Amino acid sequence: MQFTKVYEALNWASSFLRENGRDENAGELLLQFLLKMERSKLLAELRESLNSEVSEEFIDGIKKIAGGYPLQYLIGFEEFYGRQFFVNEEVLIPRPETEELVLGVLTRMRKFYKDEVVEIVDVGTGSGAIAITLDLEQTNAKLYTVDIAQESLQVARENAETLGANVTFLHGDLLSPLIQQGIKVDIVVSNPPYIPEEDMLTLSTVVKDHEPVRALVGGKDGLDFYRRFMEEIPLVLKSKGIVAFEVGVGQGDQVAALLHEAFPDAEVEVVNDINGKDRMVFAEIGF
Repeated sequence: MQFTKVYEALNWASSFLRENGRDENAGELLLQFLLKMERSKLLAELRESLNSEVSEEFIDGIKKIAGGYPLQYLIGFEEFYGRQFFVNEEVLIPRPETEELVLGVLTRMRKFYKDEVVEIVDVGTGSGAIAITLDLEQTNAKLYTVDIAQESLQVARENAETLGANVTFLHGDLLSPLIQQGIKVDIVVSNPPYIPEEDMLTLSTVVKDHEPVRALVGGKDGLDFYRRFMEEIPLVLKSKGIVAFEVGVGQGDQVAALLHEAFPDAEVEVVNDINGKDRMVFAEIGF
């Protein structure tokens, strides 16, 4: 099977992906990548010829995507906060909900810190999307980022270098590198693993079979990492500070309760995402 025209390839891909329960738009995105074209140019050239090499590569890629392989790993990047981040199977694919977490941190920084230098740690950085975005969006921020996997840190370093971000990378478990070095920060932000063990079975094959399990599962009820954070954050947070978490749907009140217990005087807020689901929890401490 081969296609001679762009529109033929796209029509087949759309139908094939739909039949396999996948996103039909993936065909257009893959072909844009293979032809190195913007969407507007691709759509203007629907009746142009497609060479056999690109046609074969496109068919092979669409079959992989139909089988559950993430498009982002196939093309090697995902968009986040208007920037292109390199991704591979060692890191989670950045998601739009996490952009809302970043925006929440930036909003609170600008409210409480004005032009002061703000020290931030992003814990469990993966691709580095949170830390790098905060560094590039806020010139008065000093970013640390931690991950337990050297493979993930390598991806994050590559993204920081490509995008021109100035981030300090630390290897270790949660906040232990900061505790050991006596580093204090103003803000702790994290999108930790929060999926309950049993729920892994119900996830899409795209996620559970390809994205790193270490970045997904948060113990029996999904809250293991948040509990550990409550023990470690007091050791690294300055007297005034902000804690910002992404959480799983339905976990907002539970994580808020953990923060209230650890920081009785904190202003804690559960924030819904654009889809109306509890997705972020912020604690403002000592202000």
